[in-house]
Amino acid sequence: MDHAEKWILFPENIGEYLSLDETCLSNGDLYTILTNKAAKGQKGALVAMIKGTVSDTVIEILNKIPEAKRKKVKEVTLDLAPTMERIAKRSFPKAKRVSDRFHVQRLASDAVQEIRINHRWKAIEQENKEIELAKNEKKKFIPEILENGDTLKQLLVRSRYLLYKREVKWSPSQVHRAEILFKL
Repeated sequence: MDHAEKWILFPENIGEYLSLDETCLSNGDLYTILTNKAAKGQKGALVAMIKGTVSDTVIEILNKIPEAKRKKVKEVTLDLAPTMERIAKRSFPKAKRVSDRFHVQRLASDAVQEIRINHRWKAIEQENKEIELAKNEKKKFIPEILENGDTLKQLLVRSRYLLYKREVKWSPSQVHRAEILFKL
């Protein structure tokens, strides 16, 4: 097995439902890993481990698994990387490709945070205009204080973590902050 440092295959472990992902081992090398979901990480879970993530290389190795076995695969769960999509499509042509929940949730969370940050920048710009106006009128700037004691700018900063948590895990102050945030 002179190829063991580059790839290993266990075709006998293939199942109808697989997971395809990449991982970085302690030495910094990337590996593509194919697992059988039915084994739930236990004995018989590993179908393939291939050094690198270059789709053509990975496809070439996975195609060493008999075609009949590969065509029995019904579903491959993968991240949102185009290379993983290409590998799954070419190696398991009859399988449905499903994006894994973790990556979808992360995209949604990132989008929510981007919206929060955009609103915060607008609040900062508005506050700066109001400070400048007060200065020109030789008045002291007093920011609007919301019912929970936050300014809008503070509310948008302090809402960061509650947007990651499930509502049932919010503290009473986070519940109040969320009510104000969503109302605004």
